[in-house]
Amino acid sequence: MRSVFVIGDSISIHYGPYLQQAIAPQLSYDRKRGTEDALKDLNNPIGANGGDSGMVLAYLQQQEQEHIHYDILLVNCGLHDIKTDPATRTKQVTPEQYEANLQQICQLGISMARSFVWVRTTPLVDEIHNQLASIYRFHEDLLQYNSIADKVMEQNDIPVIDLYTATLGMGKDEDVYCDHVHFKDDVRQRQAAFIAKQLLSIA
Repeated sequence: MRSVFVIGDSISIHYGPYLQQAIAPQLSYDRKRGTEDALKDLNNPIGANGGDSGMVLAYLQQQEQEHIHYDILLVNCGLHDIKTDPATRTKQVTPEQYEANLQQICQLGISMARSFVWVRTTPLVDEIHNQLASIYRFHEDLLQYNSIADKVMEQNDIPVIDLYTATLGMGKDEDVYCDHVHFKDDVRQRQAAFIAKQLLSIA
């Protein structure tokens, strides 16, 4: 049986168990290890939380050195990249560095996996996020970084699963978010179903 290996942020950790169910029995599921550690603090990218694009790149570089190969590699990063310091308004990863990191991620993904698939970053609401979180994020930055990713994936002929647009259609703000950026359980199930349908048609 072919397998899907997921590298993504805490959003992917939440929809992961439902995705595993949704793609069975056609595909098996695996992901970056350390879910228990990651769930202790979803804002701190450790363990299964892939973190920003620099962290994803470093992880793939390490896996390449260990001669790891994947059937299907499903990747997302972006939410940690757009983290913004409230005082200085500096981004954790600049747009230019994000693009450079994604180019390298694509090259590694293409060489290490039979199929490399990108997932667009999920939406956020400034007013909800920045009232509840100690670090800022802005939707306009998310749009910019998704656009950068779209361009890089097109340049590298990488299939894209548009979880951003799909999630926008899943309800009003108060119905979908359980905190500053994460989603309620029913939304996670629908996200997984959407990804599974797309994934099975691509892979």
